[in-house]
Amino acid sequence: MPTVCIKWQKQVFPGIEIDTSQPPMVFKTQLYTLTGVPPERQKIMVKGGILKDDTDWSTLGLKDGQKLMMIGTADEIVKAPEKGPVFVEDLPEEEQAAALGHSAGLYNLGNTCYMNSTLQCLHSVPELKSALLSYSDNVRGNGVDQASHSLTVATRNTFGELDQSVRPVAPLHFLQMLRKKYPQFAQQQNNVYMQQDAEECWTQLIYTLSQTLTSEASEPAAAQMKELFGIDLVSRVHCAESGEESSEAESVYSLKCHISHDVNHLHEGLKHGLKTELEKVSPSLGRTAIYTRESRINELPRYLTVQFVRFFWKRESNQKAKILRKVDYPLELDVYDFCSDELKLKLQTPRQVLRDAESAKFGLKVEVKTSSSQNIEGSLTSAGESSSIDIDKADSSVPKKQLTGIYDLIAVLTHKGRSADSGHYVGWVKQDDGKWIEFDDDNPSIRKEEEILKLSGGGDWHMAYICLYKARVI
Repeated sequence: MPTVCIKWQKQVFPGIEIDTSQPPMVFKTQLYTLTGVPPERQKIMVKGGILKDDTDWSTLGLKDGQKLMMIGTADEIVKAPEKGPVFVEDLPEEEQAAALGHSAGLYNLGNTCYMNSTLQCLHSVPELKSALLSYSDNVRGNGVDQASHSLTVATRNTFGELDQSVRPVAPLHFLQMLRKKYPQFAQQQNNVYMQQDAEECWTQLIYTLSQTLTSEASEPAAAQMKELFGIDLVSRVHCAESGEESSEAESVYSLKCHISHDVNHLHEGLKHGLKTELEKVSPSLGRTAIYTRESRINELPRYLTVQFVRFFWKRESNQKAKILRKVDYPLELDVYDFCSDELKLKLQTPRQVLRDAESAKFGLKVEVKTSSSQNIEGSLTSAGESSSIDIDKADSSVPKKQLTGIYDLIAVLTHKGRSADSGHYVGWVKQDDGKWIEFDDDNPSIRKEEEILKLSGGGDWHMAYICLYKARVI
């Protein structure tokens, strides 16, 4: 094998062996390790011109000690990073929590999964966290008892710990305040605290916060619980036997999905829940009679809570039994059909603007059939004619943050087991980046969206008990 000397720029590399049994690319690779000039940039001057990748070494007549010249620019030397790698475990705990992408889990303090799952689902509401942050430790509003005040402070502190901690949180103070305010959650059997109903815990906590966060103890900037979770219903109460009819109005914090043999979807269950029968005394008949109550939504919240009525009291076993029937629920829920005529009218313009914006997002031409009933500002031409709407103009004609009657699923509280007073509760929460986290007490884990839709029941697996939807607004 001949040995040559390579001159490159101001440098000289003597004694480089050339294996003439290998193609020139191998030789160029040798030079790359010495000079940093990639083979494709190398121009090596030999007899007859420039060394090519397919040149036959025998035609060059190379001699030992022959000097060859190479032209070419080396790759830029990679600079060392200014800062070395930082491992997550080396970050401050607050930054670790942010890097983790989701909040911490909650230790089970002895049959407290009902409470943990409730807290994780409600913790997904940023406006609620903001309202709690503005709640004072020391000032109690008019009409607020000490137990309610203490439970509200404990809720605020627990939410804060969840946001700032990487390790699981022990919600001991919250549990103590919950049991002090609502002694039923302190029931024991054989000196062991009993499992409780998560829906009852959810309802009682929301009720307490609705009393404290709307009092004078809350700053004006704090979001009101009524606006966040309250649902106004108007009902027509009718007795077919006597012909009596009356109207009622009430505010609730959840819609009920009633489950029967003909209910297969949440939409059908809500329809059943808004039409119920009751027995009461009829003034005209002078005795009890059957009345039908048909309810419609007259005001919607920013966050819509839906409870699946899966438990009923079984007289034979003297306990709450569970309806295992599969009831599908959507990722996107439209409640327009359940609204009063008055509310439907208010929703028409925002819904149209939302449809236009979504059509524009997907590159579809926006054309809307206009009429006087729609009254979409800036888009009316003549009745029955179609007009192309400028999305920006349409948006500017409608005040921001208007509800549309369309909601997106952000949290699911599930139950696994045959009875409300046994089994296991878990919270499934959607994160800001779109991924879902299963909060099984102190063990959070990432889940796929398709797994969330499989929590619809039909067996002994986890099934949806409470769904929390967030309003889509414009």
